[in-house]
Amino acid sequence: MDGALRAAWAPDVGKTGAMPLVDHLGITVEDLPRAVAQFDPVLTALGMERTDGDNAVAWYAEDETELILFPAREAGTRPHRHGTVGWQHLAFAVGSRAEVDRLHATALAAGWSAVREPKTYPRFNERYYASFVEDDNGIRVEFMHNPPKPQTD
Repeated sequence: MDGALRAAWAPDVGKTGAMPLVDHLGITVEDLPRAVAQFDPVLTALGMERTDGDNAVAWYAEDETELILFPAREAGTRPHRHGTVGWQHLAFAVGSRAEVDRLHATALAAGWSAVREPKTYPRFNERYYASFVEDDNGIRVEFMHNPPKPQTD
């Protein structure tokens, strides 16, 4: 989308204090209490605050996308399988490699499974450092640090 079109379509996107482009992300889970036990340590470590609703649990941080967990409408609909149509993964950008490592460890301690341990991904660029974890529902999350390329004068 070119700059003029973006300015007309979403004039406040990218401005401080503006709504995020993606307002919220809802995820359906098989066992809501178990999913909360897995997501809460990770999302609170990312600085998000938790709100428990009647039939959902949400996490939010100022100027960020809200993440909401909902219980499945039908029990036994099985976990999502990575690679099938639908959800692929959600990536959280963090400020350092140490933060990637810390969040990866936090997720593992909360019962997530390691898909890929923290490492550099040179296929993207030499600065891209990330890890991947998956919860009991097959929800895959990436913690990534990709600092800007250093400026050369």
